Amino acid sequence: MISDAGLTEAGLPPDGRGRVLLIACGALAQEIVALKAANSWDHLDLTCLPANLHLWPEKITAAVIEAVGKHRRDYDSIHVVYADCGTGGQLAEACARLGVALIPGPHCYAFFEGNDRFAAHADSEITAFYLTDFLVRQFDAFVWRPMGFDRHPSLVPMMFGNYEKLVYLAQTEDAALDAKAADCAARLGLRYERRFTGYGDLAAELARL
Repeated sequence: MISDAGLTEAGLPPDGRGRVLLIACGALAQEIVALKAANSWDHLDLTCLPANLHLWPEKITAAVIEAVGKHRRDYDSIHVVYADCGTGGQLAEACARLGVALIPGPHCYAFFEGNDRFAAHADSEITAFYLTDFLVRQFDAFVWRPMGFDRHPSLVPMMFGNYEKLVYLAQTEDAALDAKAADCAARLGLRYERRFTGYGDLAAELARL
């Protein structure tokens, strides 16, 4: 289980040999756990950094560097399950310097849909606001309250006036999440669109391990 602090320690064999560690964004924890279970990837251990680092993307790189340093001696290999995530290339540079793999892509929206597919329509969806399963569940904590909409509703049209639609990139078939995502769109005054993506490139990248 992931602790309240956002980090979980995986049980290790005495020498750590043959083990692979995934250092992941907490926003991907549920999806990674589901993929591990579905595919019996018992050789993969998972440690998650707090999902709310996305509110301060400039802190992500330092947190990943610290986590790699903490766990490097216990594992044969370490893979960082983030995309660029607003770090402006700094995370990729750090991972290359540390010799650890990083999932390619600009952000989790892209690798859930598939980087190539996302890139193909990125220019035509400049006015789209994206949510994943995690962000639908945590909409109030990660969007509504941090942007101050609970205290100042008049900020909604000011901040989202140039958006046209909310696109829910769904990892699972869940009617309750679909309804909640539609409500998120209504609260932001946006047209609603749902796309089922499954786990996209995330599944493919983890399968290579």
